[in-house]
Amino acid sequence: MEKEQTRYSRLAHITKLINTKLELRPLLEHVITAISEEVVRCDSVGIYLPQEDGKFRGYVGKPEVINGMTLDMHVVDTEYDLLAKEVIETQRTIYIPDTAKDNRPDPRAVAGFGIKSLLALPVSYEGELFGLVFLFDYGIPMDLTAEEIQTVEAYVNMAGVAIRNVKNLHRKENLLSEKQLLLDLTRDLSMSSSMSAVMEKCFHYVGKVLKNDNIGVHLLDPLAGSKIKPSNLSAKSEWEEEEWLEKHTELAFDPSNDMVFDAVVRTKKPLHIPDVTKDERVNQEVCKSFGIEEMLMLPFVSMGEVLGALVLVNFDKNNQVFHKSDIELAQSIADATASTLANLLYMEKQEVLIEDRTSEILLKNNELELVVTQLENMGREKELILNSVEEGIFGLDLEGKITFCNRAADFILGYSKGELIGQSYKLLLNKDEDLTESSSSLKEDLKFRKKDGVDFSVEYVASSIKENGNIIGDVVTFRDITKRKQLENEISHLAYYDHLTDLPNRILLNDFLNKEIDKAKVSGCKVAVLYLDLDRFKIINDSMGHSYGDAILQDVANRLSRNVPDMAFLSRQGGDEFTIILPGFNSDNDVLHLVDKLVESFAEPFSLKDTEVHIKTSIGISLFPKDGDTAEVLIKNADAAMYKSKEKSGTYHHFFRSEMSDRNLENIFLENALYKALENEELCIHYQPQIDSRTNSIIGAEALLRWNHPTRGMVSPINFIPTAEETGLIVPIGKWVLLNACKQLKVWHAQGNSHMTVSVNLSGRQFEEDDLLSMIESILVETGIPPECLHIELTENQIFKNTYVTLEKMREIKMLGVKISLDDFGTGYSSLGYLKNFPIDTLKIDRSFMFDILTDKDNAAITSTIITLAQNLDLDVIAEGVETKEQLDFLMARSCFNIQGYYFSKPLDAKALDEFMNQISNNNRF
Repeated sequence: MEKEQTRYSRLAHITKLINTKLELRPLLEHVITAISEEVVRCDSVGIYLPQEDGKFRGYVGKPEVINGMTLDMHVVDTEYDLLAKEVIETQRTIYIPDTAKDNRPDPRAVAGFGIKSLLALPVSYEGELFGLVFLFDYGIPMDLTAEEIQTVEAYVNMAGVAIRNVKNLHRKENLLSEKQLLLDLTRDLSMSSSMSAVMEKCFHYVGKVLKNDNIGVHLLDPLAGSKIKPSNLSAKSEWEEEEWLEKHTELAFDPSNDMVFDAVVRTKKPLHIPDVTKDERVNQEVCKSFGIEEMLMLPFVSMGEVLGALVLVNFDKNNQVFHKSDIELAQSIADATASTLANLLYMEKQEVLIEDRTSEILLKNNELELVVTQLENMGREKELILNSVEEGIFGLDLEGKITFCNRAADFILGYSKGELIGQSYKLLLNKDEDLTESSSSLKEDLKFRKKDGVDFSVEYVASSIKENGNIIGDVVTFRDITKRKQLENEISHLAYYDHLTDLPNRILLNDFLNKEIDKAKVSGCKVAVLYLDLDRFKIINDSMGHSYGDAILQDVANRLSRNVPDMAFLSRQGGDEFTIILPGFNSDNDVLHLVDKLVESFAEPFSLKDTEVHIKTSIGISLFPKDGDTAEVLIKNADAAMYKSKEKSGTYHHFFRSEMSDRNLENIFLENALYKALENEELCIHYQPQIDSRTNSIIGAEALLRWNHPTRGMVSPINFIPTAEETGLIVPIGKWVLLNACKQLKVWHAQGNSHMTVSVNLSGRQFEEDDLLSMIESILVETGIPPECLHIELTENQIFKNTYVTLEKMREIKMLGVKISLDDFGTGYSSLGYLKNFPIDTLKIDRSFMFDILTDKDNAAITSTIITLAQNLDLDVIAEGVETKEQLDFLMARSCFNIQGYYFSKPLDAKALDEFMNQISNNNRF
């Protein structure tokens, strides 16, 4: 029964971790731990995840190192491992109690590890395979029972859920990011009216997605039919555009005769060639001249017609950057650009054709005055051109009557051929709207009306036609953008509204609050910010699942919406937090009235799984202008007041008071000031002498960091060291301490104290740095002190955090000749059995044992044991925190002679320690 309860506890714990959306690795490490604790007879358990090449590589497991190889160095190859292949194909658990009787496992692994029994399981969820799990022994069969196998399967199923959740989250984040990027592109393109501006935006977004700016574009020549030619080059390319164009001319490169271009034009799909030397379609002479190693071509396709192509290249074959998902997104950028590009190419072509045709007709008949007559007399060639264009085109005379209309315009507007000729263009518009008031630039803020009365959004350009400097008519080109507008609206809604509750998100909240603050500054009114957080929501979410938590959040949103006044603004901040903005109220009683209504809305229980659940809310309130004059400050202060409500049982709301944020301000002050402390030389080092009590002589000193702030004076290390650790500043500060302590030791040696040592504490963050060894070595070389005179102090908990890595790094430090002291010994949770394996020179007895050493028999016994342990292991021992003669006598009676503490001296700056050493030297006593 106890084992079963433990198993349920593990499963519940893993379920809770999955629901809190932790990162994948720690989740799977918990699954590995649960399996290894459940099946203690297995010597190894590991989770392997699929790679792009189809193989499975180790991700997490126990032990982390097998036969000198870390788990991520182990690869499952299904060509050799038929067991893994069968598990992948069937997605079923397979247990092999005796590998000698089964040839499916990889024989190399069986022989290499001496495996006698093996359990292989698929990591899957709802039919989708996410990975593999292997349990095996190193020579003694596991003899697994059916119950144990079922239990392992339960844990592995949890791993499948965890991986599925992480993958789904990444997919949603990527989709939203891609939609936002395309929305930004669409906006930028709509504001670009020239070919160079359009291509600049396209180059920017494609380069951003593919992380490559070596981009050129080849486009249709408006006057040469289907002929494609080099057009533009990204300004960020490694080539200059002028040289790029000249090189194409020099090589006589013709895209229409190029097999790669032909493949893209024919298929209208992107083409990626990772190695141009291995593709027979590639023009090798051109690639060699430009230095191209890799190539990606993206077609511009509009209305089924290829307008040209983007060509992205790599000049370094070892820097492959074009991946499938990136290519798909880049092609979407090209597709979005193509519609704008098509219109510009058409307008360029149309303007040239109209100008040429007008000139020809004027030469033939100077009596023709209207462009309408010119267009009516155009030959069959121009009629075919107009009818082949998929955008709608119609011409207008000076009275606004339609003079010609192409086939696409008739079809889009729902009219028969010729039915619109002679009609006023205002037939197509709402009342008081005009097509021709603006200049010849792309517009999309207009709706056309079809024959059946249905309005639809259009993107159009109205261009004036001139003859001898006089305007004689207009040409209007348009396209139906209804679907694009719908997509933009959907993307905009995703960007500004919460997908679960459909309430405005924090982006809209900030915009609304900033506007209300601006109004209030003018009118003198007040604005209230109410920050709500649900009580006990996490417990319900963890115990019943996210689907029920989501149902509660939707119900909460509905209740709040029914109880806030029309002028108020309700939004969801995220998680179980909601914010209400109440503008223009008259007194605090108005705010309290709203609070009462909100609290009352939670009186009715929530129904979940046929169970009634009571949930309350804590509310924090900040007021403009009393509690802040910006949206950021008001929301932050309301949040701080909300936490005050949570602290006091039985209260539902709190108004903000300045002391609520004092602690956060103090942390921010320390962090900002600490960044400047090194630069402004505010940090200093004090040294506490270490005394040989037999001779009353100084044998060394411990370097202790101090901060002398210019306005606050000495700041306690207890206050600023945690901040330094959290921000990572402890790394450069620790290096500064080590360097200056060694420099000071060099000075003391030069003064004749050649026996002196210096002890420097290393933080956990410093010890984990990759360049720790090179940093220590460079300081030893720079200062020239003997390595054995430098003592590095590490704490007990620090070195046992990761015993394998720590042991290797300690051995490397010892190889430099530096000595290692174990600080605060006796206060951690390490096993004494490990002590003999670590290259430690000195144990430092923690000062906590000194307080009651004469009256507390436990402290006395522990101290005596540490001294005896050090002597038996042939280690030096130093006692810290010695303050009285009685403590000193106790230690000396047990042969502990190296002492550090206030009995001899408090920590001193270097100058004071010099005087202290001179005093000892002259008097030979304290």
